[in-house]
Amino acid sequence: MNHEQPIIVGLDIGTTKIAAIAGRKNEYGKLEILGFGRANSNGVKHGQVLNIDETIKAIASALENCYASNPNLEISEVYVGIAGHHIKSLQTRGDIVRQNTEEEISQREIDQLIADQYKTYIPAGDQIIDVIPQEFTVDNFQNIPNPIGYGGVKVGANFHIITGDKNAIRNINRAVEKSGLHTKDMVLQPLASSAAVMGQEDIEAGVAIVDIGGGTTDLAVFYEGILKHTAVIPFGGENITNDIKTGLGVLKTQAEQMKVQFGSALSNEAKANAFITIPGMRGLPPKEISVKNLANIIQARMSEIMDFVTYHLKQVGMDNRMLNGGIVLTGGGSQLRHLIQLTEYVTGLNARIGYPNEHLAAGHIDELTKPVYATCIGLILKGYDDYERNRKQFDRGFRPVEIPRELKATPAADTKAVAGKEEESSVSVKDRQATLSVGRFWSKFKDNLIDLFKEEEDQHL
Repeated sequence: MNHEQPIIVGLDIGTTKIAAIAGRKNEYGKLEILGFGRANSNGVKHGQVLNIDETIKAIASALENCYASNPNLEISEVYVGIAGHHIKSLQTRGDIVRQNTEEEISQREIDQLIADQYKTYIPAGDQIIDVIPQEFTVDNFQNIPNPIGYGGVKVGANFHIITGDKNAIRNINRAVEKSGLHTKDMVLQPLASSAAVMGQEDIEAGVAIVDIGGGTTDLAVFYEGILKHTAVIPFGGENITNDIKTGLGVLKTQAEQMKVQFGSALSNEAKANAFITIPGMRGLPPKEISVKNLANIIQARMSEIMDFVTYHLKQVGMDNRMLNGGIVLTGGGSQLRHLIQLTEYVTGLNARIGYPNEHLAAGHIDELTKPVYATCIGLILKGYDDYERNRKQFDRGFRPVEIPRELKATPAADTKAVAGKEEESSVSVKDRQATLSVGRFWSKFKDNLIDLFKEEEDQHL
């Protein structure tokens, strides 16, 4: 047991669900899940907290369920995911002419270059969340990953700037703080999901992570180790449910149930003569619903979401054969039948489902490997990256907490877990490399997003 490691908690505040997962790394660098709770989310629309009181209730309920799974847990700090269609990104270019060309390029000059980007004009009410340097140039040399140590007159870079609405971000923070928790940091959901479902080779090959949530679809595009683009598309699983409800004249709960049980993203794959019988309302006769019609409604909305993905890929010149890793689908909406085929058809790229199990230790319950928990697992990984870089700032007084039986796989799967243990030790070098790659992944982004809002609040006091 590795009780030296801290327990880190990811809190995913989504449109349809709020999930809290507590995890700790074992000696192989894999996450052991020590607590897990979820609750239905009210008060969040399209990834934005609109009703703080309802959101607080839902967070409290998710935490209760997390404590119920493991009463020994103590949760005070959380890493929180942030999404919503107010999140936007833009590309900029920055250059500086160096004062002292005799010396090598230093970190201070790179910091200056990045700091200058925070002066970029953005609409009122928005705030720059992150400035991510992409390729650097030194004089006539292009595509330099890290220019420190080079000599030259002029150093510049292309930047990816992520912005968000100040009030929307503040609302998330308020809901968390009023739930009696401290926000250790806020993390962009597309980045958290990406960290959970891909490895270093995906970042190098070029990959688009499409996280289909309840209220939004998050997109993150990587190429040659660089984050090229992020976007939040304001449609998700909720929209499909509402389309079914309106199109077929059924209740929302019935629409959701039909989508999950009988839904398909390709109407060609649906049986033409299959029907679903739904009880009639207040003495009305039962309703017969065609599975083909259901698939037509789902396909229309899913195609629209994928058209947005294609549009964003075109914007950054990544729509052709540049993405060798293709599209990785994750999030709750990725579990729709035939979605891979529809994605490949609309985008022209290979597609697969991204599961967060690469980073999980053996012997956990299957529920946790569902794509719906990718963001939460990614948030814990971000916490660990912070811990590994700033160990001194983390409290070292960790209490030993065992994994509760409910969070372990059933005995049948346990034999696999034991076999997995030996397997783990033999591939521990590979695991450590994977852990390193996640570290490298996070090092590109701003360390503490939450500090931005703390500074903001201080100015208002």
